[in-house]
Amino acid sequence: MKYLIFTIVALGVFPLGFLLSNNLRWAKGVFWGMVLSLCLFQATAINFFSRESYTGSARGMEVSLVYLLALALLVALLLRGKFRSFVQDTGFWIYVFYFLLCWPSLTAADNCLIAWFEIWKMIMMMLVFLAVYGYLKATNDLKTVLATLAFFAIVNFLVVAKQHYSGIYQPGGVFPHRNSMSMAMHLTGMLFFAFYLTNGISTWFRKFCMVAFVFSVASVFWSYSRGAMLMTPIGYAITGISCFLFGGHWGKKVKRLLPLFLLGLLGMVLIMPRIVERFVTAPQASTDTRVELAQCSLEMIKDEPLRGVGINNWGLKMIPPHEYQDRAGDVLGYDMDYHGIVETVYLLVAAECGIPALLAMLAWFGWYWWSCISLARKLNGTKWVFLPAGLLGGLTADYLQSTLEWVLRQQMNLICLVIVFAIISYLNTSWCKLKNLESA
Repeated sequence: MKYLIFTIVALGVFPLGFLLSNNLRWAKGVFWGMVLSLCLFQATAINFFSRESYTGSARGMEVSLVYLLALALLVALLLRGKFRSFVQDTGFWIYVFYFLLCWPSLTAADNCLIAWFEIWKMIMMMLVFLAVYGYLKATNDLKTVLATLAFFAIVNFLVVAKQHYSGIYQPGGVFPHRNSMSMAMHLTGMLFFAFYLTNGISTWFRKFCMVAFVFSVASVFWSYSRGAMLMTPIGYAITGISCFLFGGHWGKKVKRLLPLFLLGLLGMVLIMPRIVERFVTAPQASTDTRVELAQCSLEMIKDEPLRGVGINNWGLKMIPPHEYQDRAGDVLGYDMDYHGIVETVYLLVAAECGIPALLAMLAWFGWYWWSCISLARKLNGTKWVFLPAGLLGGLTADYLQSTLEWVLRQQMNLICLVIVFAIISYLNTSWCKLKNLESA
């Protein structure tokens, strides 16, 4: 039945795109649909040629409702001639370069079908990026994008609260894992924290964004993710400093920050026993396994520094006849039964796709991080400065946490990331227009 429903929906993509091209105002509803389907990602996705038991960053050729709606939006924009300029931002082309550098790893893959799962996912991320970027370029409708992100954060918190009070110790919300959820909530939380500092809560929309900020923070702490809790103060500190440096009106920001500081202090006192417990009682085996997996990745990089051992093939390289686990075990003197994937996205990409691909991915990440700093200067004193200020903190927290997690390769996290990147790309190409409209 799920496949039948999926087929019917898929057949409707191009007719929907044609209808949207006749009236682009309807595209707002499709954009909302993308976010609603993200809240129900697993329920609205089909995995073709799936390998559900495989331990890897992709387990099938996944097609979700998010991707279908993004395609419909792109069809509408193309029919209306809104993509004549295509993508002017450098970040997109860095991603294309990174994508191309991953292809040589297919020659080293034990299973090319499993490798294709990850390549397919990267194509889908390109589709989502282009849809969000194109929508913003065609409509300049930043408010809808912000509203959908706020709605997503609120829905996630409601699911987290339900899981928490039903006895789940570390809830993951609408995400497959608590670490995935906490990294996404860093992006939304710090974005709406910056919005509150620079805009206040005088209207219903600002109150809505404030609720999204509070719920994002609560979701992170209820995850009891050690990496997320370590990065939270760093990210929020960077966001706060950016708002004070570039947003103006210091007096207003201090007044808005003081009650948050007091509430945050109270919340920390209440939750501190659980946080201490999470760090104190963490098993030593968890740390040993992380070290062992990292050592295995280093052995793979030594063998294949340029092309890697095969994208999404890391798990296959950990079983006989390959000896990476034995080689790492001999070094550390720790005998491990393999059951996971290396817990850092940077070593994972380097091992699977080679050092050139890793450098390209770092350039992709770094371009948007640096763009936030540049945009904060360009939008200094405007109401839009909260966007680069908030995203600077969120990206910093996620990049740092990615040294401990590989979840930036998961579908939902990548979707959240490319939506944020699309916003930054739009600002890179339209900041002057936004500034002129505000001063007019």
